[in-house]
Amino acid sequence: MSAPVALKAESRTAMGTRANRRLRNTGLIPVVVYGHHQDVLPLQVNRKEMVRHIEHGTHVFNLDLAGKSESVLIKDVQFDALGKDLLHVDFARVDLNERVTVTVGIELKGDPKGEKEGGVLQQILNEIEIECVVTEIPSVIEVDVSDMAKDSSLYVSDLKLPAGATVLTDAEQIVCKVEEIEEQSEEPEVEGAAEPEVIGAKADDAAADADAK
Repeated sequence: MSAPVALKAESRTAMGTRANRRLRNTGLIPVVVYGHHQDVLPLQVNRKEMVRHIEHGTHVFNLDLAGKSESVLIKDVQFDALGKDLLHVDFARVDLNERVTVTVGIELKGDPKGEKEGGVLQQILNEIEIECVVTEIPSVIEVDVSDMAKDSSLYVSDLKLPAGATVLTDAEQIVCKVEEIEEQSEEPEVEGAAEPEVIGAKADDAAADADAK
C-alpha cells in the first residue's frame, strides 16, 4: 500500500520554459503543490529520485520543505513527446484519512494454461481508476492469469481490490484474454495473369501498320 514516502523539496523562484529547462539540466524537475484552500507552491525535486518513485508505483509522499513536512498525492505527471523524460509533476495536498481517486496500473502474473492449447495472452487494459483511502492506494493491481483457458477473458469485475476500494472503471471492460491468433496467409499468385498494359503500345503498333501499308 502507499504509505507516504519522504521526498525532499526546495522552493523554486525562477519560472517559465527557459527556467524549467535550465533546472532540468541540473538534475532537478519543477513541481507544484496545490489544494486544501492554500496557496500554490512552486517547488523543485531531484529528477532521478522522482522517476524511481513513479516507476515503483508510489502515489503518496511526505514532502520535506525546509524542515516542514506535508502529505501530498501525485495528481499529474508530464513527460516529453516521446514519453521518456520526466518534465513536471503536480502534487495535491491530502489528509491521510481522506478518500481519493487514483489511476493504478495492472500487472499480469503467471502463464495461462490456455497457451498450451495454442492460445496467446493479450493484455487489453493496462490501468484502472479506483477510489480509496490515501494510505490504501496499491502500487499496482496484480492479476494471476495462470488458470485462464483458451478463448477466455478476464474482466474488471474479476479484479481483486484492496479492502474498502471502489473501482470506477467500467466493470465490463476486458482486462486480458487468451485466444488463438490466426496467421494470415499470403495470397497465391494467379497463373497466367495478364501483364500490365503498356501505355502507348497500341498507338505504336497502329503506326507501324500504317507505315507497312
